[in-house]
Amino acid sequence: MVTSQRRERERAQRETLIVNAAREMAEADGWPAVTVRRLAERIEYSQPVLYSHFAGRGAIVDAVALQGIGELAEALEAARAGAEPGAELAAVAQAYLDFATGHPAVFEAAFTLAEGLPFGPDAPEVLKAGFAPLFAVFAPLAGDHDPEAVTEAGWAAIHGLAVLARDGRLRPEHQEERLAVVLEKFTGR
Repeated sequence: MVTSQRRERERAQRETLIVNAAREMAEADGWPAVTVRRLAERIEYSQPVLYSHFAGRGAIVDAVALQGIGELAEALEAARAGAEPGAELAAVAQAYLDFATGHPAVFEAAFTLAEGLPFGPDAPEVLKAGFAPLFAVFAPLAGDHDPEAVTEAGWAAIHGLAVLARDGRLRPEHQEERLAVVLEKFTGR
């Protein structure tokens, strides 16, 4: 029993090591630089060891995405909880943009590269937790519309700002103004 617990603990530690190394490599050099061979070299394990934890690079990207979405969920919830009444939407939106800017490789893994992460009712709990703070700030603005549809539209607007800014498609000096326009369209103020 003790031996199996130790093996499970060591396995979990290796998995964490793999995910963290992939994330660090992607943040430093971009996702194209993250290969199973390079990861194995970085963590000083053989490629078969990595494959014993993950089916391939895509599964590693998914694990980084899940880890990152968990962190995003925490950041969004902290922003919402710490905001003054009436300022929750602006706080959550700014936290989303800040996360995208501060963690570009994780953001890319979560929203562009992830291959095996279902969204919607079958989503893992961490993905639902990432959606919850967005729902909390957009749903009250739904009026006669479906609250989830309004939340999805609001998320799409903020996400679009994040992605377009990340890719250099928007003028950086107008980021605050663009966010104010989005918030105004949803709140009417």
